[in-house]
Amino acid sequence: MIVPLVEAAADTCGGKAGALGALLRAGLPVPDGFVVPFAAHLAAVGDLGLDRFAGRPDDLDAARRAIQSRPLHATVTDALGRALGELGDPPVAVRSSAANEDTGQASAAGQYESFLAVHGVSEVSDAVRACWASLLSPRAIAYQGASGRDDRSARLVMAVIVQRHLDAEVSGVMFTPAGPNEATRIEASWGLGPSIVGGTVTPDAYRVAEDGSSTRTVADKRTRLDRRGTRLVVRDVPTGSRRQPAIDDATAAHLADVGREIAAELGGPQDIEWAIADGRTWVLQARPVTTTPPPPPPSGASGTPSAALTGTPGSHGTVTGTARIVRGPSDFARVHPGDILICPFTDPAWTPLLRIASGVVTETGGVLSHAAIVAREHAIPAVLGIPNATSRFRDDAVITIDGAAGTVTASNA
Repeated sequence: MIVPLVEAAADTCGGKAGALGALLRAGLPVPDGFVVPFAAHLAAVGDLGLDRFAGRPDDLDAARRAIQSRPLHATVTDALGRALGELGDPPVAVRSSAANEDTGQASAAGQYESFLAVHGVSEVSDAVRACWASLLSPRAIAYQGASGRDDRSARLVMAVIVQRHLDAEVSGVMFTPAGPNEATRIEASWGLGPSIVGGTVTPDAYRVAEDGSSTRTVADKRTRLDRRGTRLVVRDVPTGSRRQPAIDDATAAHLADVGREIAAELGGPQDIEWAIADGRTWVLQARPVTTTPPPPPPSGASGTPSAALTGTPGSHGTVTGTARIVRGPSDFARVHPGDILICPFTDPAWTPLLRIASGVVTETGGVLSHAAIVAREHAIPAVLGIPNATSRFRDDAVITIDGAAGTVTASNA
């Protein structure tokens, strides 16, 4: 019921685990771990008859509660304990690896649960069940519906990856080139990766050309996520470090080299999550690039309306609509079809809003974040990283966003 990560294959352990297993076998720097495969999930929940759930909220809530409250079978718990012991019983990361996740057609970026700094067999067991239950979360259901991939039999199968937790000094995301003469795109910030992929910080952005030369845009990185014991804490970045580059040019070039090796091993452009801990670079995830980000505007580009606010181009397209200020879940009910979301950042739990919104503007976040990926997959224009956007636009104002140029303009400006 437990598969060493180095032996993981996509057909039994999901695409995420399968890719990591392939990279380990190729000698790439992936944290060691193991996988609770599809078979364990099916054995644990098979008698719940999940295929009968038609997506009604009450049914889905009941199914999630049933999954999370049901203890793992003793054989699985014993196997988890032995596998954790073989790792030395360190803090671990527990991450989803669903059958329909990290595919070439849909990333499901951020739609299922992952947990960092988990310690001990009891906590790991709880996290495994929570990953399984997240198959039926509102955001996962909404993502599948919006993607037009509502194949219930595929959606309801999940493996779970358990790996050593890394206390990263710097983390980030990298997109390898989609074609010749294109650059590797890298985003980086201080601390653990959820700040970058979750869009709660605006990361530094790097472009590394084929010859190894690079350009960079250094952001104001105000917060970082770190482990404290078995908890994750958000800390303020010291003022003097906020505008310091998270990585130097040599590290960016090294990451690009690693990215090219991963892309060659996995057979196509890759969306890669990475971390640097104790001076060593690690690969945390690699999946096919499903959507290509807009290129950054040329330096000194003209034609931007004088009244426009400029951020990072996140997702192609231009749209005019009603601005809707959304600061958190309490504002969700105020969003109407066709509204343009203006928000601090978009947590994955906000995915249902992307089914009805016509565009997205955020105060923080990078073009490689989960929210930007999902916006591109759903063909929703997005502009990221406009400071104080929620206070600079009026709720109900008519605005126009250009996701390729990275501009937002109020009609009455």
